[in-house]
Amino acid sequence: MKRVFGLMLFCFGIGMTLLLFIPETLTTLIFIVGCLVLGYHLFCG
Repeated sequence: MKRVFGLMLFCFGIGMTLLLFIPETLTTLIFIVGCLVLGYHLFCG
């Protein structure tokens, strides 16, 4: 179950990177990086 949740968060983080084409704020950037790191950790850990 952790792998599925990790993959979901990782894909969500990748999808959020599409927001980089829209002027982003620092909070959005921190949220994207957090989702990518947490998803990778849950999927691979």
